[in-house]
Formats: sequence, structure tokens, C-alpha cells
Amino acid sequence: MLSRDELAAWSGFVRAHSYLVRELDKDLQRSHRLGQSSYQVLLQLAIAPRGRLRMTALADAVLLSPSGLTRLVDQLEREGLVARERREDDARSYDAVLSPQGRKLAKAATQAHLRRVRELFIDRLSEAQITQLIAIWTAVDPQFAAPRPALLLLTQ
Repeated sequence: MLSRDELAAWSGFVRAHSYLVRELDKDLQRSHRLGQSSYQVLLQLAIAPRGRLRMTALADAVLLSPSGLTRLVDQLEREGLVARERREDDARSYDAVLSPQGRKLAKAATQAHLRRVRELFIDRLSEAQITQLIAIWTAVDPQFAAPRPALLLLTQ
């Protein structure tokens, strides 16, 4: 069982997550005609070396099943935002590769997305609360890591 405070902490997290994802998804749809999952794929490719990732690594990075990622990459490929290329070191595997059009969209969407993240989330927290959240995410997921410096390039 959970205590009253533990239940409040958990349900608050679930509610805040749902609210933020819904609002951010609506904003990405409205401003760039991108769903949250499509944006995450473009973002991961944009910050990856040479704009490419093995499909299995990309699925892990965006928390999608391999089949779910395949369907999403199919759609992004039809839109000219990514391409699939056979890996040189393993003919059975493919990389997803960001197109120039996909890179441009990822950069524009990231700038708009992070402005909205600031409005909905960051500006409502103190520096101490942000520091606490970093510690919390690290405790919950030991693989948590601060954003890679490459992400900062998309915001400039």
C-alpha cells in the first residue's frame, strides 16, 4: 500500500505527465504538424552522430517497440524527413538517417517545443525544485543522463 503522501506524489506525477504531454503534443501538431513520437524520432536523429542511428537503438531511445518504430519511420520516410539505409557493418540491419528537410524541421520544432516547455514547466519551478527533479529522475532511472550538448545546437 501507499501512504497518503506517496499516493499524492504518484498521482501528481501521472497527472502532470499526462497534462504536459497532451499540451506539448497539441502545440507540436499545431505549429509543425508533428506528433510527439515523430518529433522524438527527429530529435534523436538530429543529435546523433552523422544524423543516423541503428533502428534498434532509435526504438530504445524513443521508447517504442521495434514494430512501432518501423511504422513511424515508414511515415517519416514518405514525408521525406528520414531515409532508411542498410548498415555497412551488418547487412541485416538498417539505420534511420535524417534528411536535410528533417533536420530543418527538427530544429524549428525544437525551438518552439522548448519555448513551450519553459512556459508550461520550467518557469513554474524554482532552481532548487529543478535540482531536486534531476536527483529524482536519476534515482528512478539510473540510466538517466542530462541532455547531450548536441541538443543545445538545435536551440540556437
